[in-house]
Amino acid sequence: MPKEFDGQEKRKYPRAKGRFIISYRVIPSNSNIDISQTKNLSLGGMLLTTNCQFAEGTNLALEIRLPFDPDPIVTIAKVLESKEITKGVIYDTRLAFLAVDEKHREIIGETVGYYLKKGY
Repeated sequence: MPKEFDGQEKRKYPRAKGRFIISYRVIPSNSNIDISQTKNLSLGGMLLTTNCQFAEGTNLALEIRLPFDPDPIVTIAKVLESKEITKGVIYDTRLAFLAVDEKHREIIGETVGYYLKKGY
């Protein structure tokens, strides 16, 4: 069983656990688009499962589908860390949003708030 974190919280924004559909691709290349889901989400970024490992600092173009908006949120995020979970198959990839417009920031905030109230 993993040890409980007992250090000081460094996150600027609270994270809510939630499985939201994400499509992503590496930029600036015109690489293929992959689809995944989040493990958690905050106003500052997210953790998602990917099928390959990304170098720290890699920029990804994202389309995020959230329950409170019929249209996907389109943004760019930077890889903070990509850690192998299942050898050569599954990676947990931490992302920080680089730019989110005010409308989508509000939608992300509503979604996080809703899921935190529900205990996720």
